[in-house]
Amino acid sequence: MQGIPGVTGAVMWDSGIVLGKFLEHAVESKTIMLQDKKVIELGSGCGFVGCIAALLGAQVVLTDLPDRLKLLKKNVETNLYGNVRGTAKVEELTWGDNLDTDFTHPCPDYVLGSDVIYSEEAVMHLMETLTELCGRQTTIILAGELRNDAILEYFLEAATKEFVFGRIDQEQWHPDYCSSRVVIYVLTKK
Repeated sequence: MQGIPGVTGAVMWDSGIVLGKFLEHAVESKTIMLQDKKVIELGSGCGFVGCIAALLGAQVVLTDLPDRLKLLKKNVETNLYGNVRGTAKVEELTWGDNLDTDFTHPCPDYVLGSDVIYSEEAVMHLMETLTELCGRQTTIILAGELRNDAILEYFLEAATKEFVFGRIDQEQWHPDYCSSRVVIYVLTKK
């Protein structure tokens, strides 16, 4: 799949901030445990969500397209230093391509993504990757801004074939980082 040219990997989108702060809040309230969990972030962009997961103790692999890795690596190196509870590494991952076994053995405990639902082609490739990447113990948490109802419906229809999904109520989000324009979904394999 070809990446969309432009700024997609160089902008902090609201859904990424909401997801990162949701993770922080969920760990603090003990509804999610990330310590020593294998986490893969899809379409990491600037790396905000993956860096937060590493700070919360996860063993994170931040992934993106080849042309986005330089900035991603720089952001990880700049923001994760000293006494970090988890680890973070950056890897290339193009959705729809066959996955390296490092991604799937063992399967991740969590797969994270923000603003990864943006076109029908991207959804198709994202679903291929999620299906190959995730085991029965994997929890997928995806956040996105509500922009295009048709694309979101296409994603939800595709997701129901392989996954059980639900929407996380805003009462469970970080109280200072909520947006009516953002939704957070949780998916697990059927």
